Amino acid sequence: MNKDLIAVFEYLEREKGIKRDIVINAIEDSLRAAAQKSISGSSNVTVKIHPKTGNIEVFCEKEIVDDVDLPTQEISLTDARLIDPDCQIGQFIDIETTPKDFGRIAAQKARQIITQKLRSAEKDVIHEEYRHRTNELISGTVKRFVKGSNVIVDLGKLEAIMPTKNYPKTEHYHVGDKVFALLLGVMDTENGGAEVVLTRSHPEFVKQLLIQEVPEINDGTVIVDKIVRDAGYRTKITVRSTDPKVDPVGACVGMRGVRVKNVVRELNNEKIDIIPFSQDPVELLQNALSPIEIRKINVTEEEKLISIVVEDDDFAAVIGKKGMNARLNSQLIGYELDIQRISDYNQAMSLERIELATLDDPTLDQPLDGIEGVNTLIFEHLAAEGYGTLRSLLTVSPEQLAAIPGISMETADKILEQIRKQRM
Repeated sequence: MNKDLIAVFEYLEREKGIKRDIVINAIEDSLRAAAQKSISGSSNVTVKIHPKTGNIEVFCEKEIVDDVDLPTQEISLTDARLIDPDCQIGQFIDIETTPKDFGRIAAQKARQIITQKLRSAEKDVIHEEYRHRTNELISGTVKRFVKGSNVIVDLGKLEAIMPTKNYPKTEHYHVGDKVFALLLGVMDTENGGAEVVLTRSHPEFVKQLLIQEVPEINDGTVIVDKIVRDAGYRTKITVRSTDPKVDPVGACVGMRGVRVKNVVRELNNEKIDIIPFSQDPVELLQNALSPIEIRKINVTEEEKLISIVVEDDDFAAVIGKKGMNARLNSQLIGYELDIQRISDYNQAMSLERIELATLDDPTLDQPLDGIEGVNTLIFEHLAAEGYGTLRSLLTVSPEQLAAIPGISMETADKILEQIRKQRM
C-alpha cells in the first residue's frame, strides 16, 4: 500500500474539500505525461492508481505481431498470450511497463503538473462553494500576513484573503484574532488558482450588518437606498419605508438605539448617520445636515453643484474633520458641494453691492415704484425711511434694514439679494 499517497488523498478530502476521484485523475494525467517521457519510444501510455491502496501501475499499449521490430510499441504473439491466451495477431494489448526509476524521476517531472491540476481542482471547489455566497457575512481567524499587511484568514476548509485596502486603517490585527467580514467574491489568481476575498471596508458590509439587526430591512418594509462611507470613521445611510406607519430611521436605530449600537460596536465605534431618503437633492442635503440650518442655497444643475451658506458656528461641523462630512454628503446627494460661512457671504455680497452703487448709472437714482418679490406694505416702510432708490438700498446693510419696523433679517436679506440679482 502506498501510505503516502493515501495520506494525500485523505488530507485533500478533509482539509480542501476535493473529492478523491478528482485528485486521482489529476495525478494520473500528470504521471502519464512523465511516463511518456520515461519510456522512450512508447505510445498510448496509461497510468492507473488504486483509490484504496494508492498503488500505481503504468501500462503501455503494444501491437501483437509476428516479428518484433519496435519493442517499445510491439509484442510477439507468444509473449502476448502469456497475458491473454485468446489474443490474436493485429490486436493491441496493455503491458505493464512501470520503469525501474519511475517512482523518483516521474515524481520530479510530474510535480509541477500535479500542483497545477490540484490547484485547478481546488479552484473549482472554491468557485462551487463560495461563488453563490457573495455579500454573505463570514467569520474566521487571522492565520498570517502576506505582502505587508494583507490578512490571510482561516475559514476552516480554506484560507481567504483580506487585502489591506479592504479593511479600515483604524483596525489592526494579530495572528489568532477573530475576524467578522463580508465575502466580497472569488477571484482568480495569477498562478491559475482562486481565492476568497473578504472586506470590512465596503459599504455593503454595513448594510449586511444592518440587515442582521433590523428585521424591517430583511422583510422589505425598510429599504436602504444608499450608503457612503469613510471606513473606520463615518458612514452615512439613507433609508425609506414602504409602510407609512413605519419610521425607517427609528426602525434602524431601534429602542434606545440598541440596533444601531450593535452595528457601531462591530465597526469599532465608527460613526453612523441614518438619514431619511429623498429624491430631491436639496431636501436630502437638508436631512443630512439636520439639525444644522442652511441659511442660503443655490443649485446649478449644469455643473451638478449646490452652494450653501451656513452660520459661522456650524461651518466646522458641516465641513467635518479633513472635509470628511462635506465629502460624504456630496457623494450621498450626487452633487458637488460649495460651503460658505454666512459672515464671508455677507461680506462678499456687501462689496458687490458697494461696487454696484458706485456705478455712474442714472437709473440707480430714479424713484422706485416697487421691488419684485417684496409686498407693497414693506416697500412703503422702506420709502418712509428714505430708501426710495436702488442706490440708497445698495449702500445699506441687512442689519440697518432689519432695524426698520416690519422688516426681519430674513426679509432684509431677501430685498438686498433681489436687488443684486436685478442689477447683475
